[in-house]
Amino acid sequence: MVLTGSCPCPEPWFRAYGAHLHLQAREDPVPTVVAVPSTASTHAGRMNSKIAMRKQARVRRDELAAARPDLALSLARHADALRLAPHAIVAGYMALPGEADPSLLLAELAARGHEICYPRVHEKAHPLHFHVRIDGEEMALGAYNIPEPKPHWPRATPDVLLVPLLAFDAKGNRLGYGGGYYDRTLAQLRREKSVTVIGVAFAGQEVDAIPSDASDQRLEFLVSERGIRQFG
Repeated sequence: MVLTGSCPCPEPWFRAYGAHLHLQAREDPVPTVVAVPSTASTHAGRMNSKIAMRKQARVRRDELAAARPDLALSLARHADALRLAPHAIVAGYMALPGEADPSLLLAELAARGHEICYPRVHEKAHPLHFHVRIDGEEMALGAYNIPEPKPHWPRATPDVLLVPLLAFDAKGNRLGYGGGYYDRTLAQLRREKSVTVIGVAFAGQEVDAIPSDASDQRLEFLVSERGIRQFG
């Protein structure tokens, strides 16, 4: 699959800061050696930094949502620019209040022949399952009070995933909600097949940098009101 096009991006709205935790060197008669942060302390620093970022990111996202009530329509206009492979299975999501809403974009992709599926939390702290909606049936509220497919709906394995986020950076790092569901899901899918991961966001959700480690799954593309952006 090839995605084309790029867009100018606004200046990041706040500077992300990393927590730098250092072990204090013990006083000793011999020359002092600077202690190296332990793996546990650096991991704790990243987690604390992300917690602070999430609080600010929610506020910023809600401000953007209030200013751009037409975002869903803007996203739908970029359906052709995605240039998805014919008949690629696309995973979407049901947007929560304030989130970038992909519903009209998904409708445009469905009209172009793409099968659309949605994520379901089948077990906490495990990868998501994806299901195709049965016509005439409504979503059910899931474990986190989020609309989800019903367990008996047909399972699907997506080729392309549209994923929600609180913030993103120029490297394609994604700030999620802290549950780790998409990171686990994308890691599993990427071990099994080639998938394309596209963040869905307001352009103004970009930040300078998001703390990340080997378990964090990056975006390859982003779709916003400004168009399609590819991450190097």
